[in-house]
Amino acid sequence: MFSRYKKQPSAQPVETPPPAAAPATAPAETANTTAVARKPIKKKVAEVVGNDKERKRKERLGEIKLELHRELLENLNLAALEKADEAELRTEISAISSEVLEARNIVLNREDRTQLNKELYDEVTGLGPLETLLQDDTVNDILVNGPQQIFVERSGKLEISDITFKDEKHLMRIIDKIVSAVGRRVDESNPYVDARLADGSRFNAMVPPIAVDGSLVSIRKFKKDKLGIDDLVNFGAFTEEMAAYLQAAVSTRLNIIVSGGTGSGKTTTLNALSSFIDDAERILTIEDTAELQLQQTHVGRMESRPPNVEGKGEVSPRDCLKNALRMRPDRIIVGETRGAEVIDMLQAMNTGHDGSMTTIHANSARDGISRLENMIAMAGIEMPIKAVRSQISSAVNLLVQASRLQDGSRRMTSITEITGMEGDVISMQEIFKFQRVGLTPDNKIIGHFTATGVRSHYSERFRLWGFDLPSSIYDPTTM
Repeated sequence: MFSRYKKQPSAQPVETPPPAAAPATAPAETANTTAVARKPIKKKVAEVVGNDKERKRKERLGEIKLELHRELLENLNLAALEKADEAELRTEISAISSEVLEARNIVLNREDRTQLNKELYDEVTGLGPLETLLQDDTVNDILVNGPQQIFVERSGKLEISDITFKDEKHLMRIIDKIVSAVGRRVDESNPYVDARLADGSRFNAMVPPIAVDGSLVSIRKFKKDKLGIDDLVNFGAFTEEMAAYLQAAVSTRLNIIVSGGTGSGKTTTLNALSSFIDDAERILTIEDTAELQLQQTHVGRMESRPPNVEGKGEVSPRDCLKNALRMRPDRIIVGETRGAEVIDMLQAMNTGHDGSMTTIHANSARDGISRLENMIAMAGIEMPIKAVRSQISSAVNLLVQASRLQDGSRRMTSITEITGMEGDVISMQEIFKFQRVGLTPDNKIIGHFTATGVRSHYSERFRLWGFDLPSSIYDPTTM
């Protein structure tokens, strides 16, 4: 395989000039040049050989693991797995694997044997190769592009992982294990699915033939530690002045929409904002996949449901929202508004459920308003555009824009108030924004938060509710 790198009998050209005709220094230069040229080649050979050995080692371990997994399924009492504790199960798996290895005359060193037993335990009780990534607290997202390519997101940046599945069949087995645990299914007739892992992580999968090069899986990991306002301020997501303003906005029951792109921190921001809600209030949450971690006592959580195999039994977010209006809520929080439920959400905001909150996908506050208009139109509601905008302007008070910047950092890039209508146009004013200045040599964004100098349209409301913010909070020179 590496014959092209094999050392030749002679490094000299076939036709060489007579020694007398060559300069005195020529042989030495030729020898030095050849020696220098061979060093990287030898180094490359060593790297290639090393990589090939590691690849063959992993393939061999994978084959052994597959065979052992079949033996485990035959020998373990799967019904008793739920009752067995971790130590007992690990001991049993180690014993069975040792018997199989001895029967097959397979010898493994201690490191490989330990790794093999860990992977077998993950296969039996967890999600196979994904289990290591799920236990890694530095990983925020897991993105699987077929069995041989897994990416992870750390600190806002994507990087490829060295973890792989054996083949597509192995990946499909793990997908089926996840979706069957929550009573859902995925196959050729129903090639995509949303689900929630046992720890609350959000799971989405799309399988062949829709996924051309192998099943596509994305997992948004559930944060065990709730990030509060103080944490986000310390991380630089926004400033203390912005936090004081948001506290006043939430406490005085302004209707708030958090907008942003995928992975920009909308749900995290919504969780943090909810910490300002009074503990005596009754809150109802509606989500496709339950992710919100509200810190209040009186919280009712609802999760929508897709149709079953016969196409029946669907419970849409709009159905949940309609029912929520009959459950005496003080506030309604919709995890994400992206369809016909926008009508009911705006109606709820307009009819006595002040302080309601939701998130939408949008690149800016103005784009967020356009998204609301488009969702109303797509819901099949025939209303004049002026009536639609009037409904939005009276329902929504505040738009908080969250963004994931190019260096992976997440910032609250804008806080914008809706102040009413001017003719046929919704009038808005920006209160705070993130001002970008430049980039550092290592591509980190340089910037700062600043007030725009515009005093809040709701200043009097804040004062009447006991949140008399100082005028300096709106002064751009003080931030």
